[in-house]
Amino acid sequence: MMAGGDDMTDAGSAAAKQSFTALFVRRPILALVFNTLMVVAGLAAYFGVEVRELPDVARPVVTVRTVFDGASPQTVDQELTKIIEGAVARVSGLKSVSSNSSFGQSRVTLEFSDATDLSVAANDVRDAIGRITEQLPDQADAPQIVKADSDSQPIMRLAVTSSTMTMDDLTQLVDKEIKDRLAAVEGVADVELYGDQEKVFRIDVDQAALAGRGLTIGDLTTALATAALDVPAGSLKSARQDIVVRATAALQTPEDFSRLIIKDRVRLSDVATVTLGPRDGTTALRSNGVQGVGLGVIRQAQSNTLNISEGVKAVVAQLSKSLPEGTRIVVTSDDALFIEGAIHEVVLALVLSALIVTAVIYLFLRDWRATLIPVVTMPVALIGTLAALYMVGFSVNILTLLAIVLATGLVVDDAIVVLENIVRRRAEKIGPRAAAVLGTREVFFAVIATTATLAAVFVPLSFLPGQVGGLFREFGFVLAFSVGLSSIVALTLCPMLASRMLTKEMREEHGMLGRFGERFAGVYRRTLRACLNAPFVVIVFCAVFAAAAVLAFMNVKSELTPSEDRAMVMLRLTTPQGAGLDYTKDQLQRVEERLQPLMDSGDIRNIYAISGLNSQKNSGFMVLTLAPWSERHRTQQEIVSDINRAMAGVPALRGNVIQANSLKIRGAGSGVQMALIGSNHQALTEAALKLVQELDKTGKFDTPRLNNEPTQAQVSVTFDRERASDLGIDISGLSIALQSLLEGRSVVDVFVAGESYPVLLTSTMRPIDDPTDLENVFLKTGDGKIVPMSVIASLKENAVAPQLTREQQLASVAITAGLKNGMSLGQAVEEVTRIATPLLPPGARLMPLAEAATLEENSSGMALTFGFAIVIIFLVLAAQFESVLSSLIIMSTVPLGLACAVFALVITGSSLNIYSQIGLVLVVGIMAKNGILIVEFANQLRDKGEGVREAIEKACALRLRPVMMTMIATILGGVPLVFAEGAGAEARIALGWVIVGGLGFATLVTLYITPVAYLLIARFAKPQTHEEQRLHDEMSDAALRAKLVNLRAAE
Repeated sequence: MMAGGDDMTDAGSAAAKQSFTALFVRRPILALVFNTLMVVAGLAAYFGVEVRELPDVARPVVTVRTVFDGASPQTVDQELTKIIEGAVARVSGLKSVSSNSSFGQSRVTLEFSDATDLSVAANDVRDAIGRITEQLPDQADAPQIVKADSDSQPIMRLAVTSSTMTMDDLTQLVDKEIKDRLAAVEGVADVELYGDQEKVFRIDVDQAALAGRGLTIGDLTTALATAALDVPAGSLKSARQDIVVRATAALQTPEDFSRLIIKDRVRLSDVATVTLGPRDGTTALRSNGVQGVGLGVIRQAQSNTLNISEGVKAVVAQLSKSLPEGTRIVVTSDDALFIEGAIHEVVLALVLSALIVTAVIYLFLRDWRATLIPVVTMPVALIGTLAALYMVGFSVNILTLLAIVLATGLVVDDAIVVLENIVRRRAEKIGPRAAAVLGTREVFFAVIATTATLAAVFVPLSFLPGQVGGLFREFGFVLAFSVGLSSIVALTLCPMLASRMLTKEMREEHGMLGRFGERFAGVYRRTLRACLNAPFVVIVFCAVFAAAAVLAFMNVKSELTPSEDRAMVMLRLTTPQGAGLDYTKDQLQRVEERLQPLMDSGDIRNIYAISGLNSQKNSGFMVLTLAPWSERHRTQQEIVSDINRAMAGVPALRGNVIQANSLKIRGAGSGVQMALIGSNHQALTEAALKLVQELDKTGKFDTPRLNNEPTQAQVSVTFDRERASDLGIDISGLSIALQSLLEGRSVVDVFVAGESYPVLLTSTMRPIDDPTDLENVFLKTGDGKIVPMSVIASLKENAVAPQLTREQQLASVAITAGLKNGMSLGQAVEEVTRIATPLLPPGARLMPLAEAATLEENSSGMALTFGFAIVIIFLVLAAQFESVLSSLIIMSTVPLGLACAVFALVITGSSLNIYSQIGLVLVVGIMAKNGILIVEFANQLRDKGEGVREAIEKACALRLRPVMMTMIATILGGVPLVFAEGAGAEARIALGWVIVGGLGFATLVTLYITPVAYLLIARFAKPQTHEEQRLHDEMSDAALRAKLVNLRAAE
């Protein structure tokens, strides 16, 4: 069975390898069953594995919301926010605390470290807040704890519109039937309502009439307090029966209210009129120009968008059947569409990739039987990987699918190497079974080595910290695993198939392609000889090339993700501070009219406009859903520039476009965001205003602005305590009088047919809409006289901040600036920091927020990972080759491979983002892998006693075909990524270019530089046979001595 004596070199180590390969050649059914099991496991997992957009890297976030009606931001900040922050600051696993105190509400957002369990964190927060509820003001509601980020964008938006119902009835319907059904869908954290108006009883008081009868607002409030009288009085019991008694005097209609007696035969109708109607909304919603009630579905941190979308759609389908006539509920935007689209596109790329790889193999081997063998390894390894994903608990997502696309090229590599060698041995006229065993044995070691190296590249990736680590972990795992499986398939299934299928005599190269291959090999042999004759010229060239790449790398811009076309654009719009809701609504309507041409052309499908977001009447928010990718010819960027023009045409608005990215980073999508943090809000605001002006002057930023406007008009009413006590006026009753008149609070809630309606006091006869009117509010003195409020109170108007924010429990003022033409996030952060440094007040510092913060964490981790990857590959290689020098030879090509990839980035104008970084790490692994094939063969030849120069020349000539095949398969496997379009194309293009460009250049590098490095370094290493020979001699020597000793003992 052996072909000549040279194969017998080292029977001992060959025996183990031989028995392994021969086992599967001898027992073909075993090999088949073994590989079929992998496929079966993968198919089983296919049904269980979850599908999502990206790996689950969302940090656990918990928000604590507390409503404190009518309180000013300063009051909320001192009495609620500070206390709550202090309480939760000690919860374990807490990473950052940011808070926002605005008019009437406090929001504290807590971000936890990646390892924290969301439910545990939420319970800890609940406990912490439970301890301080006593310290919170009585008028404030109890704090609400939501397992989501309060600023986060809903993943789905729905609109409920009706042609028959009034707004207050519609609100009731949504509140009662729709909202709770949606909130019950698994994974939904909260459902926000926009444009809702509840039903209320309004009591319009005539101040003069009231004062004329000697009554005050206080008397009214006391009388109304019994409006909802409903007391369970007990039951009548007798021997035979038991009747429940319920005492009620509830007021149900406006007429009931009018008849209410206040005091001394004065009825409510004498001093006020009562109506039932919708309350003034704090928000308004228009969906495609129709007013309605909007719902925003907010997902829990760490839950699956696709599942929520399915659930919500199912609920909507059920509801649609039971809604009243003329009422519609529609989903206007849904993040899941992008995810489904992107996954569909990646699957297409996968199919294309597989076809291209198959074609490449056929062109090289030109025998369909031989082609079939490596092609079989693709489905086995890739489907087997699914089983691994499922077992580890990862998901099928855009990144893991991209890894599988790239793996198609890599998976066949091992099989190609094995097969190509078997085909070569067959051409030497050896029988098929012998060729299969011998051919596999020669490359057995190289296959194991390449697999271990590729796995070694991706292991350190898994230890990257933070969100980026979470992304890389799944990507690396899939690649490493699929390559690992492929080597198992290559060493079990391939020899078995080859021994059975390659029974015909192999024809030698022929035809046009054959001639081309021979010519190429001839040219390669000549050029290689030239390189080996002048090694130092090659080294100098490499040094220059690498230096150029380092310079080029300095200019590559860094960002987190390339700007993505998600077929959805959001606009944040603000009208001047203090503007009312109606004004904001009108301005938004004008923007809608300007966007009409885009609706007509079909670029924009839905316009969803919310006025009065986050309880600020002057802010608006629009969500524009664009047409699906296949149905429009323009990119999102082009449409955005049109939208910007439309907004610029409405002078009273300041607007900026937000384009979401796929990482779900808190507050992401509007350029660079930084916060100035220190101890004094006032000083920080002044510094921030200066900074914004400076940024504007540079002209590099798009509308730099403060996140919170610094001014809002406020009227302070100051009471003179002494005078009040002289007149015998009770101050505590004053606040109630004021609140009731300013529609500040509901006096009482009444139940009508099971629904609760608030009762509000207002005064429109002599409306209170001007600060001086407050002086006309009448009070009662101790001796029953009626006096105006101006006797004891003075008014002052001033400006205050509408919101106070804090980061890490320190006062903070945040600024945001859009990025103009081609400025990257990394540059923007540097620029802002440079300009801000001289402007900061003493004791203050700058802190990056949103994407900028993640970018900072990320870039430090990345360099470390690269270092680790290279060290680990080096060690793995040294261990495999039992020589540090061989390892050095192979690693010598890595820097050049990276240099090639950098040039690919520069030429295509891509940025350094998460996806292109993944590509760079991959390039490192694949470069090392090609070197292994050549060095391993050269070492085998040296063990047979050839010189260094002859060994490397021969090895290169022999390995030219497999190296070219594996490289071309890998590179062309990545081509579908470069020409990607549709959902999420940007990410795929970024990764594709690095692979295709980088490896394309890098192949040439491997073919020439590895041999030169080998020639220069390998002469210092003794062939391994010397070592084994010495061990062999010493062992047999020891054995002889032992025999002698035994013989002597016997004598």
